[in-house]
Amino acid sequence: MAGETIITVVGNLTRDPELRTVGNGSTVVNFTIASSTRTFNRNTNQWEDGDTLFLNCSAWDSQHTALASNIAHSLSKGMNVIAQGRLVQRTYETENHEKRTVVELRVDTIGPSLRRATAQVNRQSASAGFVGSQQGGQSAAGSGAPYQGGATRSASSAVSDPWADGDGGFGTTFGARDDSDDF
Repeated sequence: MAGETIITVVGNLTRDPELRTVGNGSTVVNFTIASSTRTFNRNTNQWEDGDTLFLNCSAWDSQHTALASNIAHSLSKGMNVIAQGRLVQRTYETENHEKRTVVELRVDTIGPSLRRATAQVNRQSASAGFVGSQQGGQSAAGSGAPYQGGATRSASSAVSDPWADGDGGFGTTFGARDDSDDF
């Protein structure tokens, strides 16, 4: 939507994601990301941690995605993650009738950082879908093997590629010099 504040945060999960079902039957996951700045101090010849931002995050399952459930089943405390979402502000009242306002990240997409780790991704097939709090997905091939990335194309779905002949389908080579235009 227009006017929303979209941010990307890189940091570590401070606790295991907490999956719960709210009163209307929706599934939400809550977790916190700690993001610290690191700078190199040339005087001491060492890295120093700066202030840490602790950002409360939430993600929801929908009829189209199982984001909250996937987070709860895939990520855990201490993992370095990259999360992107919208900053939202909400106000609530405590038991002592004090009004409080918090800002949190409503996560749209998240994944482990591969800077110092590896990951194995298991893709959910569209036909398996999402049922309750269980993932029913398998790889696109249906074998349960991890998704290896990339697209495959059968010979029957071949499409004419205008760029295949190297001239872009326009009779000239891109970037080729034509001296007839020189003044």
